[in-house]
This record gives sequence, structure tokens and C-alpha cells, in this order.
Amino acid sequence: MTVLHRAVVDTPAGPLTVLADADGAVRASGFTARTDELLALLPAAARVGGGPEVVDDTEDGPTAAAVAAARAYLAGDVAALDAVVVRQDVDPAAPVARMRERLRAVGAGETRTYAGLAADAGLPRASRAAGQACSRNRVAPFVPCHRVLSSSGGLGGYRWGLEVKRILLAHEAEHAPGAGLFAPGAAGGPTAAATPSVSAVPAPGADDPTRAAPAPAVAGA
Repeated sequence: MTVLHRAVVDTPAGPLTVLADADGAVRASGFTARTDELLALLPAAARVGGGPEVVDDTEDGPTAAAVAAARAYLAGDVAALDAVVVRQDVDPAAPVARMRERLRAVGAGETRTYAGLAADAGLPRASRAAGQACSRNRVAPFVPCHRVLSSSGGLGGYRWGLEVKRILLAHEAEHAPGAGLFAPGAAGGPTAAATPSVSAVPAPGADDPTRAAPAPAVAGA
């Protein structure tokens, strides 16, 4: 039976729970205290027979690198999440995997639209795949899907809640190198981290790829 190691980090956005393999690669993470919510994100193949066993980690156990990075991020080193090893996509050439690879290159203090992320990945017509890369991301915030916004100018969607997304973007806007000095890029390109009011966010519509109907789970590592 697969064993996943669990650690919980207290954050201003709520508890961040991390589940990692024995080698430290993060398999699932998110702003929740409920381990079952994270296990439900794993591919169907990983949940056969009751799913993996989850054990609480020790201070210097497999989750240590991810926990240290999360704490450094909270302390203001907003690039600290970039080096954390994650295990999510089996086929690195698949469109969704390419989107997530490019997403990790979007630095703290910057944002993209779904269309902009697709363009970054060299798939300008694949904004729907960009939406799926975000909505099915199971290793937030290490793969920073919170940095992708709706083309309408609103926050778009976020599995862990729009308030969490707003908190993360505001934190990064405050602590990113050169915060406040980013020049707006081309349409869909790099911009300063936007933090629109949650109450002003329009309801997701046709321009929000995260509205796509869920697809069958893709088997992962």
C-alpha cells in the first residue's frame, strides 16, 4: 500500500495541508484541514482498494522541504514555492501538463489570464486546457493556479475559495521583487498581481474555462 506523509502549516488563508511521497514529492496539497478532500483529488488508480495510507509526518520527514518552503513564502520569500518537487502529471507532453509547467514559470507578483497561459505554453487556442490545468490542479499553491485570472478582469475560480486566492495575490503583490513596478504586458500577458474585490467579481461565464464540465480523472503517478 502506498503511504503518504502529511503535514499542516497554519497560514492567514487557513490550514495548508501537504501530502507527500516518501521522497518528498508533493502529491496533493491545498487550503483545507480535511485529508479526505485531498485524497479525493488523486487519480482513480491511486484510490483503488481504499487509497493510500496517510501518516502524520515528523519535523524532518518527507514533507520537510515543502513545509519549509511554505513557511518561507509566508515570511515574504514569495519565490520559495518554486523549487518544491511535485508529482502530478504522467505525460509531460500533454496540453494540461504543458500549461502547468508554464504556470510554475509565472512569478509571484505576476498574473496571467487563461488565454495568456495557453499562449505561454505555445498552445494559443487551448484556453480550455489552461482552465483544466488550474481547476484540476491538486498541488496548490506549489503549482500556482491562483495567479491565473478571468479575462473579464475578475478573480476567476479557485478550488479553495476566492478569499484564499485574494489573500495569496495580495501577499505576493506586497512582497514580490519590484512590487508595484510591473508594467502591463500585452493582452493576456504578464501583469502586476491583481487583487480585485471578491464582492466585485462577476459570476463565471463563457469566457471562464474553469466552467468546463469535469472530465474523467487522468491516471497519474
